[in-house]
Amino acid sequence: MEVYIFILGLLFGSFFLVLGIRLPKGENVLTSRSHCDNCNKVLKWYELIPLLSYIFQLGRCKNCKNKISILNPLVELATAILFLIGFKLYGLSYLYGIYLVIVSLMIIVFVSDFIYMIINDSPLIISAVLLLVFNFLIGGFHLFAIRLLSGVLLFVFMYLIGYIGSIVFKKEALGGADIKLAGIIGLAVGFKLGLCVFILSVFLALPYSVASIKLSKTNEVPYGPFLVGALFIVFVFSNKFINLLNFLGT
Repeated sequence: MEVYIFILGLLFGSFFLVLGIRLPKGENVLTSRSHCDNCNKVLKWYELIPLLSYIFQLGRCKNCKNKISILNPLVELATAILFLIGFKLYGLSYLYGIYLVIVSLMIIVFVSDFIYMIINDSPLIISAVLLLVFNFLIGGFHLFAIRLLSGVLLFVFMYLIGYIGSIVFKKEALGGADIKLAGIIGLAVGFKLGLCVFILSVFLALPYSVASIKLSKTNEVPYGPFLVGALFIVFVFSNKFINLLNFLGT
């Protein structure tokens, strides 16, 4: 079973990479053919086999011989490994379904936000719908309602932070997609753990932000990857974060 999960992860990793690259450019993911980014040659099916095509072609396009981005095999392999880790942790369960939604969104956001500083609405909407469905399957209408309320509250909370930040810094402090991500976080882990996600994301983003400002002299830092990265960590280690909250008396 693990082999099938790993292969499925490779396939989805390839698809998530396409979504992360094409959606910000406004390309039609369903109808447009895969092509070389250098020479625009339409790729054959045997040039699209996740991970293996990159290895057999020695990381180069068969037509123009230019290097293929190392991002391709890395994203595919990372997704496969994450799919496998989740299966080991949760088995074939509804919790595994939530885990897969978080991982899928994380991969897409990492690609699109780091490359283009853009997070498209469609992955967020699909993730929100799937999370609500899994919450209903796990805990019925009660959990569905609690997580929906948590999503709304965290959305409003992040919106207020962005609004206050824009007043203080005289420019947009948070992107609209980051605010929408806050709602997704509430749907995935609830309100209290969602606050843990926000706090952790700040610590994750801080070293990158400092390095980015020092090296590239830019104040614009993609925050989405750190939000979903923190969400992944909090979800996987939710018991430890719950114990921490209980210890703090919250």
